[in-house]
Amino acid sequence: MGIRERLSGNEAAAIAMKQINPDVVAAFPITPSTEIPQYFSTFVSNGSVDTEFVAVESEHSAMSACVGAEAAGARAMTATSANGLSFMWEMIYIASSLRLPIVMSLVNRAVSGPLNIHNDHSDAMGVRDAGWIMLFSENNQEAYDNLLMAHRIAEHKDVLLPLMVCQDGFITSHSIENIELLEDEKVKEFVGTYHPEHYLLNMKEPMAIGPLDVQSYLFEHKYQQAEAMRNAKKVILEVAKDFEKLTGRKYSFFEEYKMEDAEIAVVCMNSTAGTTKVVVDKLREQGVKAGMVKIRVFRPFPAEELAEALGSLKAVAVMDKADSLNAVGGALFEDVTSGMYVANKQVPAVNYVYGIGGRDTREADILKVYSDLQEIATTGTIDNPYRYVGLRK
Repeated sequence: MGIRERLSGNEAAAIAMKQINPDVVAAFPITPSTEIPQYFSTFVSNGSVDTEFVAVESEHSAMSACVGAEAAGARAMTATSANGLSFMWEMIYIASSLRLPIVMSLVNRAVSGPLNIHNDHSDAMGVRDAGWIMLFSENNQEAYDNLLMAHRIAEHKDVLLPLMVCQDGFITSHSIENIELLEDEKVKEFVGTYHPEHYLLNMKEPMAIGPLDVQSYLFEHKYQQAEAMRNAKKVILEVAKDFEKLTGRKYSFFEEYKMEDAEIAVVCMNSTAGTTKVVVDKLREQGVKAGMVKIRVFRPFPAEELAEALGSLKAVAVMDKADSLNAVGGALFEDVTSGMYVANKQVPAVNYVYGIGGRDTREADILKVYSDLQEIATTGTIDNPYRYVGLRK
């Protein structure tokens, strides 16, 4: 029986960290993720955890400390947002290339400049190809649940990759929702104890960390990273199955909402899914066969499975809360359409960039997207696949 609570997304993340009780947490404050290490530091000071909390002078140092701790054989966690993630840039790649299963809460926020502290996905999209597993969370419950599953996925012997759990800044991070927590003992049993096979402080196996990797080796090591990311797909489903047995909450690569007979659908991530579900329900009442697919696992990208889910549609819209500034759409759109092309699923697809810098995305905006899809489904033509919604003219 779970514990019913009312928590913000940041509180939920901090409590998950408390229940996990990692060996090391290193963090530097940045809005809107500051509350996560702040809450966690109180658990350290009052003795609720025996974690070594490292208060560093920058986000680069936070990730550096996590890299050092994890390489030494400790379980390490951190949290950041936006510019803080950008400051970690060098160490983000080093963490993944060293195959260190660090877990990070990424509270999504616009990356400067100009300075903006509100939500979009430009920070996550900036590191989408850095070799980290990336889980997205629609609400506070999912942010909590994803963190509980994170170490089981990242530390698996066939994976050994860092993992970030994303949630929308302020929209979920600071909003209070009803949530069901697991008992501490159940979390401890589910997550398990970290027993790395290779680590720096193992006196029986002297080793080097981060050596020079020249032409003779780097290609193979990068291939091993790619294989680990492919392996993660199987592990993610295995862990989700165990989590469902424990909690009754079911997770997969993505959530299909009223897709059984859908003719048109929106693909989106994080909190936008909640608004989209409301719109889908209203359209269904009007007899419109609308559906939605919410991406939960962005890396590794479930291209084959997603193409199968979307393949019978008459039209699909992919919504990106970040613009790739490449003149051909956002990152999610590129991945979705690439996967469908490879799977030979020819469905008219259109991209909508939205919500930049925290711009509100209302039901009317989502309704406009579905209205456009109805027209595309009827005519079979798209005059411009790269669009914006909610933009002032």
